[in-house]
Amino acid sequence: MTLRRLGLPALCLSLTLGGTTAIAAPPAPHLPLGPANLTETRDTRTLQPGVTLTTIVRGQTDPSAGWTVEVAIPSSSPDPDAPAAALSDQPGANKAAAKLRAAGLDPRIEDVPTPQLADAGGGSLGYRVRLGLFGTKAEADALRTKVIAAGLNGSSLYTGWDGEPDDLAGSTGPWHVQVLTIDPKKFRGTLDATYGPDLEARETTSTLATLTGATAAVNAGFFVLDPKSGAPGDPAGVGVYDGRLVSEPTNGRPALVLGPRGTSVDRFTWHGELRAGGKVLPLDGLNRVPGLIRNCGGTADDLPTAKPLHDVTCTDPDELIAYDESYGVSTPTGPGAEVIIDKRGIVTAIRPTTRGGAIPEGGRTVQAIGNLVAPLLAAAHIGKPLSIRSALLDECGRPFPLTPRTTIVNGGPELIHNGQIHVTAAADGMVQSTPSFYYGWVHKRNPRTIAGVDNHGRTVLITADGRNVNSLGLSIAEAAAVAKSFHLTEAINLDGGGSTTMFAEGNVLNTPSDATGERPVGDALMIRK
Repeated sequence: MTLRRLGLPALCLSLTLGGTTAIAAPPAPHLPLGPANLTETRDTRTLQPGVTLTTIVRGQTDPSAGWTVEVAIPSSSPDPDAPAAALSDQPGANKAAAKLRAAGLDPRIEDVPTPQLADAGGGSLGYRVRLGLFGTKAEADALRTKVIAAGLNGSSLYTGWDGEPDDLAGSTGPWHVQVLTIDPKKFRGTLDATYGPDLEARETTSTLATLTGATAAVNAGFFVLDPKSGAPGDPAGVGVYDGRLVSEPTNGRPALVLGPRGTSVDRFTWHGELRAGGKVLPLDGLNRVPGLIRNCGGTADDLPTAKPLHDVTCTDPDELIAYDESYGVSTPTGPGAEVIIDKRGIVTAIRPTTRGGAIPEGGRTVQAIGNLVAPLLAAAHIGKPLSIRSALLDECGRPFPLTPRTTIVNGGPELIHNGQIHVTAAADGMVQSTPSFYYGWVHKRNPRTIAGVDNHGRTVLITADGRNVNSLGLSIAEAAAVAKSFHLTEAINLDGGGSTTMFAEGNVLNTPSDATGERPVGDALMIRK
């Protein structure tokens, strides 16, 4: 049975669930993408008892779509280092277009309307400047060289990847979608997540599936990719594996929960602390590079914000971070202090001026940077106990129960809540200071990975290919509509783009969008017998 949130989070209702009967719903007649009369094929097969795989191909190449050059419009900010962007206000777009016309080119200025979401969107995002419409990328690239010669920059892109409201009904595709459905009434295997040998590393979804003997797998949560933002592979948000909290949440953002109470989408905060000799010190994080908070959503002293901010790395010069063996072979190096604790909870060594070293088997370490070095050194004494406590908290601030069967992976934005489309892009950090991030990440079509639970209590995992002319991908609005078409009562967007991967029966089923092929990821969801 699935435990669902009822009402507003502020109500914090405590519910006792008895026996219920799922409301039967017919399968979706087609994906809610493009005109209703598009050709769609569906192929469904059983992978193991209780697990089905459905492959969907919808639509065909749109004759009105083609390759164009989208100009990077110089910023009107007085800051000389302000980057150019895909969107601008109308005066900025007019100025860029005038520069191109002076060079003998023929630009067009386009207003970009965007769908209304629960807490974002609606109206116009801004204006873009484009040139040409071609049958091949090579032709667009040739025009792009002329744009560069005129003193501007830009990119060649396929107009089928646009996500304007008119386009949602008018585009003819094509789309390639894969769907895994796990029915708890028939499924006797395990559904959980793995990060591989350690957090501080990345492996492909297919590698993780092979290592665990999985029947099927999909990529899961967001993770650190750039070493400048932390340890590559580290979850950029909450991570609970086999009931162990190894990565703290991006406070308030949604996450996918798999466990003995079923599948759900919930929002979390957390509390962590050190205790030694009557002293209590608050923890800032778990198993990450101190001072770097990917996707933000940390403590009040983080800069630029303590709120979620997607694909942004917030900073904090004063932090305490705790580690266990899940992190990797060695903790992060750098100035600061580190305390080593054995499996009995006793301090065995102190590194007073520098960080980095092995984590004892079954033990922990704690690192401090900045103004927290002195308090850590004052609290820790060799041969004395030092305890590390952490608790995952639900929306009401109550401890969230974790069992060895609990798995939680991060994601966002939320797509479906209480059976209705409810996309929380602003609350989950996708609305930023300039509209271009929202334009590229939320508004435009990209490869997507979606997870949720339907009105029969079945867990549903969906991948949609994108960034190629053979499969357009989904905007976030389209992702929510697709989730609802499968009668999901709760659904969340997981990591997408080049990370989107579905594996089954020894093969990668989709077409990952990175030019180098399947992307190594931080963690993945595994279906095993």
